[in-house]
Amino acid sequence: MRLSQYFLPLLRENPSEAQIVSHRLMLRAGMIRQSSAGIYSWLPLGLRVLKRVEAIVREEQDRSGAQEILMPTLQPAELWRESGRYDDYGKEMLRITDRHEREMLYGPTNEEQVTAIVRDAIKSYRDLPKNLYHIQWKFRDEVRPRFGVMRGREFLMKDAYSFDLDAAGAKRAYNKMFFAYLRTFARMGLRAIPMRAETGPIGGDLSHEFIILAETGESEVFCERAWLETDILAEEVDYDADLEPRFRHWTRHYAATGDVHDPAKCPVPADRLVTARGIEVGQIFYFGTKYSRPMGAVVAGPGGEEIALEMGSYGVGVSRLVAALIEANHDDNGIIWPESVAPFRLGLINLRPADAKCREAADTLYARLAGAGVSVLYDDREESPGAKFAAMDLIGLPDQVIIGPRGVAAGTVELKRRRTGERQDLPVDALVARMTAEFPS
Repeated sequence: MRLSQYFLPLLRENPSEAQIVSHRLMLRAGMIRQSSAGIYSWLPLGLRVLKRVEAIVREEQDRSGAQEILMPTLQPAELWRESGRYDDYGKEMLRITDRHEREMLYGPTNEEQVTAIVRDAIKSYRDLPKNLYHIQWKFRDEVRPRFGVMRGREFLMKDAYSFDLDAAGAKRAYNKMFFAYLRTFARMGLRAIPMRAETGPIGGDLSHEFIILAETGESEVFCERAWLETDILAEEVDYDADLEPRFRHWTRHYAATGDVHDPAKCPVPADRLVTARGIEVGQIFYFGTKYSRPMGAVVAGPGGEEIALEMGSYGVGVSRLVAALIEANHDDNGIIWPESVAPFRLGLINLRPADAKCREAADTLYARLAGAGVSVLYDDREESPGAKFAAMDLIGLPDQVIIGPRGVAAGTVELKRRRTGERQDLPVDALVARMTAEFPS
């Protein structure tokens, strides 16, 4: 994509309304624009990142055996009355009456909707287990939405729901999602630490929050240093195997949020305890028959008896993850995207667009990279080199390739790594070979 044609409304100054790094940088980098309090439009650069994050989430859900569906944003109030949550949920729920005076709501979550779908479709234990997920926009009417997409009113979320015949089956489903989540965040370059959590309005008695460490995190967390020395991607996860031993192995290390950490009772020596800031990016729940029993989601068991389905739910804040990634990956100059979620693989900078040789060299390289499947944002604008460098640093593409008169004469280009600042001159053919071999996209 040529930057001269791309819709990328950059801001030079920090917006006064932005209180945290990710909000400031998403506005400055032209990723989002506020529509109303806590509600944002996603512009081309931001949407590309959002889609890449969504793709990783989807791939790992599919890998675990979950099946994708798509449920509506608007739900009938009677479903929530069946579960008993309609009056209990509070003002965070946006309630709507349609033209026929039917009570509706803009879904903040989907336990009731998916339970009704399964209740009407599954009648026998032979049809279990099932895990259904969707990636859909949600709405919660926060009293004070803040921090941009980190805590907005409208947000994109992946929520999955498991249905099993008994508690043992439900725990197997829980374990699958536990490892699917660890893999999901690791693929984005994030180390997410699972911490036992309260279940809140979702219900149940087993839950883990997945929290990434970031200097600008919203809460204080404590964890054993061993968590920082693990690599979830080093071994494949066999989702057909019994994952309980592996679950116990991974959760043997201490991890706690600030509200439950008790220094007097902490089992970890001070030299092995890490104190940091954290951002929640996902949560998983096992809540048994909390929804299936009142809503009549039962199946015929092996002996013909009626059995209420054992359920769990599993959420990932997809849009929130974009902000969390920035909080964990930035410097004074802007964003530093991990390759797996970057909106473009590299930025191509032509220092002298008015120079015919520079223009020809840049155009030719752009065509070669694009033809090889490498996503490129090509800065062909008539701007100063300083402005171009600042723009590329701000939007944070993994690599910058710089073409100028000196390099054109020598048959080389300059490659700059955004994360380290490392620079090197490379022959054009060597650059193309490296880009296509490393991270084609």
